[in-house]
Amino acid sequence: GWPGANPKDVQFFWKLKEEPLKQAEVVAFCSTRRPNMSAAEDRMLQAILAAGTRWVTIFGKSWDLHVTEGLKTSLEENLAMIRDTIEYLRSQGRRVIYDAEHWFDGYKANRDYALKTLRAAKDAGAEWLVLCDTNGGTLPDQVSQIVRDVIKELNVKRLNVEGSNLPYGNAKGEQPANLQPANLQPANLQPANLQPPNLQPMLGIHTHNDSDTAVANALAAVSEGACMVQGTINGYGERCGNANLCSVIPNLQLKLGYSCIEDNQLARLTQASRLISEIVNLAPNDHAAFVGRSAFAHKGGIHVSAVAKNPLTYEHIQPEQIGNQRRIVISDQSGLSNVLAKARSFGHDLDKKDPACREILERLKDLENEGYQFEAAEASFDLLMRDALGYREHPFELKGCQIHCDMLQGVRKPYSNSVATIKVSVNNQDILEVAEGNGPVSALDAALRKALVNFYPEIAAFHLTDYKVRILDGAAGTSAKTRVLVESSNGEQRWTTVGVSSNILEASYEAVVEGIEYGLLLESSAKTPLSNSPALKER
Repeated sequence: GWPGANPKDVQFFWKLKEEPLKQAEVVAFCSTRRPNMSAAEDRMLQAILAAGTRWVTIFGKSWDLHVTEGLKTSLEENLAMIRDTIEYLRSQGRRVIYDAEHWFDGYKANRDYALKTLRAAKDAGAEWLVLCDTNGGTLPDQVSQIVRDVIKELNVKRLNVEGSNLPYGNAKGEQPANLQPANLQPANLQPANLQPPNLQPMLGIHTHNDSDTAVANALAAVSEGACMVQGTINGYGERCGNANLCSVIPNLQLKLGYSCIEDNQLARLTQASRLISEIVNLAPNDHAAFVGRSAFAHKGGIHVSAVAKNPLTYEHIQPEQIGNQRRIVISDQSGLSNVLAKARSFGHDLDKKDPACREILERLKDLENEGYQFEAAEASFDLLMRDALGYREHPFELKGCQIHCDMLQGVRKPYSNSVATIKVSVNNQDILEVAEGNGPVSALDAALRKALVNFYPEIAAFHLTDYKVRILDGAAGTSAKTRVLVESSNGEQRWTTVGVSSNILEASYEAVVEGIEYGLLLESSAKTPLSNSPALKER
């Protein structure tokens, strides 16, 4: 965070003083002092000191174009700004990470001046020099060459690479500067044992993904000797994002042999990725490398058969190493191997000679020909298998449903009001209920749960978490078939069901009903345990 940049960041650092972190250390961030003033006079640097962090990150200009056109100052003044800022912060007891902004563009435009900016930071006592590809336009081979040149010219510490039995070699690094968690010190207390300037700082890398090479660039820099990677979980960041730590960490640790985190921490990487997605309120990327739901998904029959015999045939690592799991995808391309693997993953004991296997496969292909797709609706596929195996339980029977929608004129624009009337039978008892919603699907879901909650109280915890619609044959216009995917949750688990019809309400009706049925199946003493079912997603 940047203390003093806005009220939110100021409040953030004050909160951290009251409740220091135990597993991480916050680093305050700021630019070098402004031109033609002393560091002590710069109010942004005073805000950094008030934040009370042990480490600070200062960014400065590396590209002469930014100095003369952006800052409107001289090249010599920029060097003084870097030097003065770091020396001042060190005199106040802070340890400094220097981020060389636009480093790679600056190096390409004026190598000598770019190197002078790093020397200024090094001589002033920065313990880390971080090369930033701020525009995200540099390619991996360029990163390698430039990092190699920096290490040669500035005599910075680098990781020592040694061979090992790992397929891509091993690396053992020297101990970096102490970045272990420590309580934030109050702003009015300064460390008494300020260390002398580190004559041999460590090198870091900060990449952006504008050329889709942020991870590759970070790996290239580390391979040349960089010891710090600045990135984000899931690659979140401005424009196209930053280096994705969910890819950087397993690549460094599992492919290149660097020790980044403990193995038990690595095994929680997928969990961390999905937690951060929830916090920022963005849907997880199912196709993300390593941590995506499809990262270890297998669809073709030959692939599935081979993976069942030896996962190494189609998997570059064991999914459990990063907390992910293998997933067998069911589609009209599936063979018996897929059906058997998927059935076993759900806990259904099937043999390839069992006639039910062929029946499931035929049903699957017929339904997908009609527009159904079970790759993302594994709860519906589990119900299909239970039906074929003869032990699908129907906790309720649908008797009928009617949905009425009104378009009403509001103060500024029209709005809709939907009412659903539903009739169901439970244990030979008919129930008729009516419910309103802000749309037909919302009203349908509310009416169905209202009708069933007295018989199944657990339904009170069910709710829809996602609703997706896809037109399957757009050329047919308004008579086109529609596929609806509904994601439901009971607060702890999520599952997805599918419905298909030329009537969007019928498709929604089917998906919602199966979603509630599957939720009840989770809560019941069903024949097959579902706690590890692949139809379930971690919340």
